[in-house]
Amino acid sequence: METPFDWVTVIIFAGMVVLFLQRSSMDEPPDSIWQYLPPAVGCALANYLGNEGYVVPAVAVLIAVGVYLIRVLHVRMPGA
Repeated sequence: METPFDWVTVIIFAGMVVLFLQRSSMDEPPDSIWQYLPPAVGCALANYLGNEGYVVPAVAVLIAVGVYLIRVLHVRMPGA
């Protein structure tokens, strides 16, 4: 945990784990486990790119992960 990308991607991934556990305990889960794979891979890719010094592509991947979470997994933002 040396760079900001380490912290940001771990926080996003931890949030996805909590979301998955919360939704999987429902009687009829609204999504499948496979829908969590693209943002998980995106977090890993963004972390790798950020640690290698490719800041702009890493931020772009993190934005894409955020858009995926909102559009596909229907994550509501706090206060919305």
